Amino acid sequence: MGSRSTIAAGLGTGALAALALLTGYVLLVPDSTPPASSASPSAPIATPGVSAAASVTPAAPSGSASVGPSAPAAFHVGEPAPALKVSQLGGGEIDLANLRGQPVWVNFMATYCPPCRDEFPLMSGLAARYSSTGLVVIAVDVRENLETVNAFVQSTGAVFPVGLDTDGTAQLAWDAVALPVHFWIDRDGIIRAGALGGIGADQMAEGLKTILPGVDVTP
Repeated sequence: MGSRSTIAAGLGTGALAALALLTGYVLLVPDSTPPASSASPSAPIATPGVSAAASVTPAAPSGSASVGPSAPAAFHVGEPAPALKVSQLGGGEIDLANLRGQPVWVNFMATYCPPCRDEFPLMSGLAARYSSTGLVVIAVDVRENLETVNAFVQSTGAVFPVGLDTDGTAQLAWDAVALPVHFWIDRDGIIRAGALGGIGADQMAEGLKTILPGVDVTP
């Protein structure tokens, strides 16, 4: 009986010693797991269907700006606007060259595009309010027939001219790949801001501010 007690006591002592050694090892060896702050930030995830035009980026030294997180180069900001000559709905022709000396807002759109449809009433309101500044608002419908566009314009009561880019030539020249897309052009024919995706009155007002200096533009 005495020998069994001696053996049990020895095993208990050994176990305690092993536990002590293990505890010391854990305390001395540094944690290899990197802190949360050192982890590399994950790349942003693009969400389909979300408008790219959500804020205004800082203006370039030339005074140009872009509405939305895209780089100004995406809208050719600071560059002369490409030529734009299209047939006008209702007759006649729209020629951007004839509008030099006036601030111009160009919108490429299509009637099947929900954001495009939502923007028209807002654009009409701003076009009417700032017409006294010489502002010209132009919508350019891309690759649709006259009847479709005419029915849409009549239903919205648009107060600005609408051009017909029936073969997509103007769309290609302006790199207007996604619809809707907006360009704000100053009196000298220079693109000062651009926006991609369905935008609201706030973003529209920010775009107008870049081509209507000294005008109190509000949404």
